[in-house]
Parts: sequence; C-alpha cells; structure tokens
Amino acid sequence: MRRSIVGFVLAAGLALLPASSLRAGDSRADEVPAFMAVAFDNTVMSHYPDGGWVKHWFNRDGSYEGRFSDGRRITARWEVDRNRVCLDRIRPGFMIPRFCSDIVEAEIGDSWMARDPLGRRVRNTLVRGRS
Repeated sequence: MRRSIVGFVLAAGLALLPASSLRAGDSRADEVPAFMAVAFDNTVMSHYPDGGWVKHWFNRDGSYEGRFSDGRRITARWEVDRNRVCLDRIRPGFMIPRFCSDIVEAEIGDSWMARDPLGRRVRNTLVRGRS
C-alpha cells in the first residue's frame, strides 16, 4: 500500500488529499491525515541539476525545518489546504510569504519531479529517517 506524503518543501510536487483542509495548529491537530505520518519520521530530499540539495523535515506540531547543501537553514509552519501542503511564516524572510505544493503518493525510496518557489525543476526523494 502506498502512502501519501508531503513531498513539498520548497521544492515539491504532490497530489491527493481530502477535500477539507486541516491546519496543523488547529484543535483538530490530533486528526493529522495519514499521508503526513510518513513525512514526520523521514526526510524529503530535493536534488537540483547542479548538484545542490535541500533536506526537508515536517514535524507533528506543524513546524517545518529545511537545510540547504550550502549550510543555510530555514524554518516555517506547514498546513494542509485542500490538496496541497503550504508553508508560511518562512524564516529567515524568504522572497515569497507562502509556498504551496500538491500532495503525491510515495513510499521510502520513491522520487518525483517538482518545481521550487523560483520555478526551477528538482527531483524529490523520500529518504528513511531524519538525516
């Protein structure tokens, strides 16, 4: 059985969510959809054609962390909005206040193509564990 995952992060491309939205900070936080569970304990890795990468971590409390191959780090808050996962309150300040990506079915080791906030193509991979 394939699980949906938030393969989003500043470079994602996903699909399939319930029609209702769920904010991680809502009182319904205990009802976090199953497709998020696989993202909580693992890493979404975005690979750029030039060899650069970004590691993305989604936390149960609605927080997000990202680390770039050049050492930069960002934090944000994630939320599910219909068929997308969105980041907002991105710090340090980013060129856009909010970035959303569709949700896709994935398992550990799966890869999929997507675009980052600047429209650049990236290959995302779901990696086991928090590396």
